[in-house]
Amino acid sequence: MRRTGGLPLSRKVSERVQAIPPSGIRRFFELVIGRKDVISLGVGEPDFSVPWSIRESMIYSLEKGWTSYTSNKGLKELRDGIAEYYKKFGVETCGENVLITTGVSEGLDLALRAVINPGDVVLIPEPCYVAYKPLAFLAYGEPISISTNPDFRLNYDTLKPYSKFEPKVLIVNYPNNPTGVTYSKKELEDIADFVIENDMIVISDEIYAELTYRGKHISIASLNGMEERTIVLNGFSKAYAMTGFRIGYAIAPDDIIQAMTKIHQYCMLCAPITSQIGALEALKLKEEEMDRIRAEYMRKRNFFVKKLSKFLDVRMPEGAFYAFPSVRETGLTSEEFAERLLIEKGVAVVPGNAFGKCGEGFVRCAYAVSMEKLKEAVERMEEFVEKLKSD
Repeated sequence: MRRTGGLPLSRKVSERVQAIPPSGIRRFFELVIGRKDVISLGVGEPDFSVPWSIRESMIYSLEKGWTSYTSNKGLKELRDGIAEYYKKFGVETCGENVLITTGVSEGLDLALRAVINPGDVVLIPEPCYVAYKPLAFLAYGEPISISTNPDFRLNYDTLKPYSKFEPKVLIVNYPNNPTGVTYSKKELEDIADFVIENDMIVISDEIYAELTYRGKHISIASLNGMEERTIVLNGFSKAYAMTGFRIGYAIAPDDIIQAMTKIHQYCMLCAPITSQIGALEALKLKEEEMDRIRAEYMRKRNFFVKKLSKFLDVRMPEGAFYAFPSVRETGLTSEEFAERLLIEKGVAVVPGNAFGKCGEGFVRCAYAVSMEKLKEAVERMEEFVEKLKSD
């Protein structure tokens, strides 16, 4: 006899999972799929192919039959190579303090679960990447948002009022997604003073480190007193266009990296060996190649922001590949602006409120597309805004 009925959703699915919203970025990405007339400035994906030497190394590894598991922590050569590579950002570490993860997203999840006890406060400056708050919540932490309006910069004075919450973790991301803000050594020391005074741990998401346009990237882990209280997250998706290979890494003190590895070995076992081999080859790219890639993004940034500033208020990004213009003068909310721009002009951007409440009134535009598409997109945006102003 066929059974009817069943458990209601509230009984089937975890209350915490039900409480978190779906990604605002992915919602607009789904709207774009299948529409050939749309120019997408929505998803943060580099527009160039993975360098041939990296692809060739992965092809060769498959031909040789290198398809096995690696150690939980990842290939030793890759971990040692990352430790050596991170010296350019001021961090002195070794391969034993490196864990290879399945993208930076897994690294963030591991980091939070490794250090948070139920109820621990996690400070999250906003606007920020959409995963920070949900993952802190899923780790049974108490995420508290910090508004960085109007300049989107974090400093000691911004942080000081939050001491009363006895916070345990601060998540920082620079160059920042979605604002493009990055920090000088002096600014990082200002943030580090607050962290040390409050005996906190920093999770530093540095995935856009190679795409820094204002001076050279400096890791907060390199500052005095910060090495033993910082978890650095980075990966190969943005600088090397290896988004689909899902390869990232964490650098952390012994006790934290061991805790992260313990979780990693149960939920993921190890990152894909083919991707790890590609990452090892990526570390061999000459600095001149990275300079070329960075210069191309700067060229697109300069063009796009200059054009955008004629009809929207926008700050010059200091890193990453996003512009975050204000759309408040149009009289539309972030979501209204993004939806109408998509429907009326076929340009996809992400509403600023997807990155936190203080992102309302802004939209994120990823300029990691071809120059031809970028020119067409900004022309369509200008037509759209001018029509709004004339109505």
